[in-house]
Amino acid sequence: MIIIKTKKEIEKMHKSGKLLASCHKEISKIIKPGITTWEIDQFVEKFLNENQAKAAQKGYNGYKYATCASVNDEICHGFPRKEPLKDGDIVTIDMVVNIDGWLADSAWSYGVGEISDEAKKLMEITKESLYRAIHKAVIGNRIGDISHEIQSFAESQGYSIVREFIGHGIGQNIHEDPQVLHFGPPGRGPRLKEGMVFTIEPMINTGSRRCFLEDNGWTARTFDGSLSAQYEHTIAITKDGPLILTEQ
Repeated sequence: MIIIKTKKEIEKMHKSGKLLASCHKEISKIIKPGITTWEIDQFVEKFLNENQAKAAQKGYNGYKYATCASVNDEICHGFPRKEPLKDGDIVTIDMVVNIDGWLADSAWSYGVGEISDEAKKLMEITKESLYRAIHKAVIGNRIGDISHEIQSFAESQGYSIVREFIGHGIGQNIHEDPQVLHFGPPGRGPRLKEGMVFTIEPMINTGSRRCFLEDNGWTARTFDGSLSAQYEHTIAITKDGPLILTEQ
């Protein structure tokens, strides 16, 4: 069941989203060779606590951290760790922020130091696929129109779409309906209505779309060791078009 949010509820989610965006902005200032994703995770938890917010995924299904930190060939749900990031790495930091019970979810990929042209292009295409999809998130369109926009653009540029992990509705729970695939034909799925709130979060690889799950039961990696990037926003469907809740 898709839970339609009121304007007041969307405003509460927007408050969480703005703080999340501020946190990503601060992360961009500290990411450099030598920092660890463990230190980034600790920074995020401190930042949220100081702003009367909580890291919503900490404790979710037993997850232990404030962030997911996925490096290079890690697609998503990477554990923060004490291994220093190196010049040329790319790292995706994903988090869910909770203020007064209302959630927002956003992931961003960052380059560490000087990154390769291959990594830069991957990040550019992944980000553009997200924003192209957001432009399709208007009343009357269907979820499939969002999905198809991501797949058609990314594949036209020579990249592959991870299919095992998808976007989702969000509100007072991290995962709600609808499911938002990042591939598939247009014109299918639920029709978009005012008050729907969900994430769009394409995960795109330079190589094969195939992936595997590590023994920790969380972290997904590319099967062929190729690079992966992800960008994610939480958006609300409004009569004036899509509202990105996780931008400042």
